[in-house]
Amino acid sequence: MTMDDAYDLFAGNAFSEDIWHALGEAGQRRTYDRGAYIYLQGDPVSHFYYLEKGRVRSFMSAADGAEQQLNIYSGPAVFGEAAFFDELPRLSSAVALEQCDITAIDHEALRRAFGKNPDLALSLLKYLARTVRLLSAHVDGMSFRQADQRIARYLLTLSRGRPGSVRCTQEEIARAVGVSRVTASRILGQFGQSGWIETAYGKLDIKNVNALKMLDE
Repeated sequence: MTMDDAYDLFAGNAFSEDIWHALGEAGQRRTYDRGAYIYLQGDPVSHFYYLEKGRVRSFMSAADGAEQQLNIYSGPAVFGEAAFFDELPRLSSAVALEQCDITAIDHEALRRAFGKNPDLALSLLKYLARTVRLLSAHVDGMSFRQADQRIARYLLTLSRGRPGSVRCTQEEIARAVGVSRVTASRILGQFGQSGWIETAYGKLDIKNVNALKMLDE
């Protein structure tokens, strides 16, 4: 897998607009306020989720309370699907970072959606394959790369390898790549001084994608 492939993981173009619409119509739509948990690690599984609007953070918790962030989903996106399909307890938790519109989809709703749109099955398989690729890239980044390289890769993943604004905080970045907030702040400051990014409250503007890609190589 090239890194340009990794930058498109979980991008909206994983599905066509018709597929997103089919998921949105498949189950029961719910609104979650900021800080509300969609599911908890260890929970039994009866649904997966289509995030139409908002942002959701998934993370794993250790016995001592330490957390490892896995991903931040921005709508439209699907999450919680792995445990749904293997029918084992949740390996992670998911919490709303802001008010979210989410459709909960159970097995019966999914069967109805497949009947109306058979292409949905292939799209979900494609999405699951991208999940595996994302996890592989995450393990590679956590195991073999320096902190500045990990942060560069994470920013590129959020921006899908393109210039523009991404919504995230220094704390979210630090959690995602496994460094302290102080370390994340220092590295982001270096990126800013180099003209690669500009920081603002709750977001970053990616200015020099090529420089971040070169650091990530």
